[in-house]
Formats: sequence, C-alpha cells, structure tokens
Amino acid sequence: MRDNPIPGSEPDAQDERFEDLTALSAGNQARIREEELEDTAAIHVAPNWKLTWWRFKKHRLALGSGLVVIFLALIVLFPGFFSTMDPQKSRAQQSFVPVQRVHFFDEGAFRPFVYGIVGKRNPETLRMEWRIDEEKKIPVRFFARGFEYDVLGLFATDIHLVGVKEGDIEEDPIYLLGTDRLGRDQWSRLMYGTRVSVTIGLISVFISVFLGVLLGGISGYFGGIPDLIIQRMIEILQSLPAIPIWMALTAAMPRDWSVEQTYFAITLILALIGWTTLGREVRGRFLVLREEDFVMAAKLSGASQKRIIFRHMVPTFYSHIIAAATLAVPVMIISETFLSFLGLGLRPPAISWGVLLQEAQNLQSVALAPWLLLPGVAVIITVLALNILGDGLRDAADPYSH
Repeated sequence: MRDNPIPGSEPDAQDERFEDLTALSAGNQARIREEELEDTAAIHVAPNWKLTWWRFKKHRLALGSGLVVIFLALIVLFPGFFSTMDPQKSRAQQSFVPVQRVHFFDEGAFRPFVYGIVGKRNPETLRMEWRIDEEKKIPVRFFARGFEYDVLGLFATDIHLVGVKEGDIEEDPIYLLGTDRLGRDQWSRLMYGTRVSVTIGLISVFISVFLGVLLGGISGYFGGIPDLIIQRMIEILQSLPAIPIWMALTAAMPRDWSVEQTYFAITLILALIGWTTLGREVRGRFLVLREEDFVMAAKLSGASQKRIIFRHMVPTFYSHIIAAATLAVPVMIISETFLSFLGLGLRPPAISWGVLLQEAQNLQSVALAPWLLLPGVAVIITVLALNILGDGLRDAADPYSH
C-alpha cells in the first residue's frame, strides 16, 4: 500500500509548478495577442504595394517564376555578358558541332571544364562528324575576356560570365549549345535572341495596354458618339482573324527595310491588333464605376475628369490590368516567334527566337543537330513563367480574392 504524502510537501511543489505553468501560458497568450494586434495594426497602415507583396510571397510557384523572369530580364539587358562568342561570326568548318557539357569538378576539385571536340569528314556523305575527345580538357573560366560588346549603349567591355583563357578562344572554342549550319555559336545567338523576342513582347503589350485603357476609358466614361466610334472599331478588328491579318501586314512590309525598321513594324502590328479585348473590358468597368458614390463625390468636389479617371477609377482594377498585361506578353512573344519562323517577321541578320527556329525547319538538320530546337524550350519556359507570374500577381493585387 502506497504511503500518503507528507502534508505540505509534494502538493505545495505541484501547486507551485502549476502556477508557474499557468503564468507562463498566460504570458505566452498575452504575447501572442500583442503580436496579432501589432500585425493587424501593420496591415491597416501598410500601403497597397506592401500588402500585395505580402500576399505574393505566399505563392511559392509564382515567386519562383518571378526569379526566372528576373533572370530573363538580366539577359535582355546584358546579352553580351552572358554570351561566349560573337553571335554573328560564322565558322564554316565547325558546322553542327554538338553541345559541350560543362563538368564542374575535376579530380574532386571545383575546376569547371569541357571536353574537346574532334571532327572528321565522312568520305561518303562529305559531312563533318564530331565526337567528344575525353583526353582534352578545356578549362572554363568565370568573368573571362572575349569579344567586345556595348553595355546599354553606354560603354564597351569584353568581360563575359564564362569563357576560356584569353587567346585560346580561337584555338579551343566552347559551344555550350552547339553550332548551327554556318558554325555560329547557338548559346550566344540564344542570348541575343532573348533580348529581341522579349522586348518585342514587352513593348507591344505596353502599347496595347495604353491603347486599351485610354480608348476603353474614353468609351465607357463619356459614352455617346466616342463610344459608338470606338466600339465599332473594336468590332471590326475583332471580326478579322488575327493570324491572317498579322501575316498579311508583315508580308506587305518592304523586303529592303533595315532590321530596326522591321523590328518596330512588327511591334506596332502586334500592338494595334492586341488592344481590343482589354479596351472592351475597361469600357465595361468604367460603365459601372462612373455611377459609384466615390466618383460622384469626386465630381462634386471639383476634381477634373483626368483626375477622376486616372486617380480614382483606373486604380480600382489594377489587378485586372496587371493580369491582362502579364498574360498578353507570352501571346506577343509566341506571335513574333511564329511570324519569324514562317519568314514573315524578323529576318536575318536579326536574331530572335523565331529566326533561330528557322534553322529547325529542315528535318534533316534536326536529325543531324537536335539542339537547334532548344530555342523552342526557351519559349516554353518563358511563357510558363510569365503565365504563372501573372496569375500570382493577379491574386495578390486583388483584395477580394482573400
């Protein structure tokens, strides 16, 4: 039989521990409530951009897509830095050189290198046949010197992210994505093609969003004859099939136009046809908003029509504009790639994803050099990243989605 505890010993100790735990729990609850109150107060006083950022951080997939888009933006700004060779320089004797994979460790140490390439002409087909020479290792250096390029048109430099020892680029070139039929480095051409294709998409979307918000806002806010004219113009443009119109307009461009003229012509063609959907959606939002109380209060307070439109009405559907813009960029990129692939858009010596994919039109070339299809992989990754980023920004910027 268990002995009874001595009065005043263990029960008192247990009571003290219970009181300590109770006090600790009450302190934790008070601290938690204080933190919740601080978070609530921070939310109430935080600006809209900070609330959007807090919600966007919770979307992990969109955050990863944003990092991909940032990397693409760096390539767009500094394509020469990421390139290894002059994208326009051809080496006829080194056509269809296969991809040289980078090995980061050599004998247990971090010493990046690529294996050399040895070519031999087939006496029957007269084609160069390449194989990896594992006895020859070409060291890969970071921030190496190479061909000279301009940085944003401000100054010239010859520093590149990766390369080989200075002076060895001609004897031991590296082809991270192989070469095309003219012996041009596909990696460097892909970097410069990224700049052209992405900027065409961005500029086209900027122009189309501007036209959509401006004309759609005028149509919905003022109504009457302006609304009638703008809506009939939208109906005419939407009744025409987009792809044949793009093809007809680009085919009508003079063949002797320079690369810059063709670039801006393609940009305008894509933008002038792509604004109609957003314009009609903006008109519908303006028809609803112009009868709201805050718009009537702004009118009674003497605010100008410009201020009412751009400071009171347009910010209410920023989330929709952001979503429409980010989802329209991939469409513009695919449209430019499609037109250039068919030979109706940009043409050599311009470099874009569509121009690069022209090399893959021949099945025989694809069979000999499947790496010519890698620009298509870049298109897929970019489109997916922009679509996911657009969904994340739309959800984060929409206060009614939470």
